[in-house]
Amino acid sequence: MTKTPIRPAPGQESVWDYPRPPRIEPTPRRIRVEFGGVTIVDSVRARRVLETSHPPVYYVPLEDVRESHLVAAVRATHCEFKGVARYFEVRAGARVETDAAWTYDDGPLARHVAFYASRMDACWVDDERVTPQPGAFYGGWITSDIVGPFKGGPGTMGW
Repeated sequence: MTKTPIRPAPGQESVWDYPRPPRIEPTPRRIRVEFGGVTIVDSVRARRVLETSHPPVYYVPLEDVRESHLVAAVRATHCEFKGVARYFEVRAGARVETDAAWTYDDGPLARHVAFYASRMDACWVDDERVTPQPGAFYGGWITSDIVGPFKGGPGTMGW
């Protein structure tokens, strides 16, 4: 896969214009997450993380998550910019997804939760259903106003 940036049309953003280290910014867009027949997130108070070659990752305040659907998991990872991430198992009805959401204990993302769109039934930005970032490691949400190419798929890990 080539990493030649796609030129954005009016009203679009290129992930290749996003900074490194990443920028965290508030967004007024409505963020929803559906899982196991339940809307477990509905928020207009999210923050989005913008990092070169990645679609935005949306973090919603814990208060806007139906917390009864989150169970602390054992997994933890480390980001050189954001620190230690702790993961959650997401449960609703008969559905269980291990390590499908995460948060940071410290910094501007503390008490905010992000979800892997690929592991949920549906994730929405405003009224647009998102496409998950390629691969299993990163948690970006692709919408029609974002252009790539995006890191995460085969052959892109060295970008």
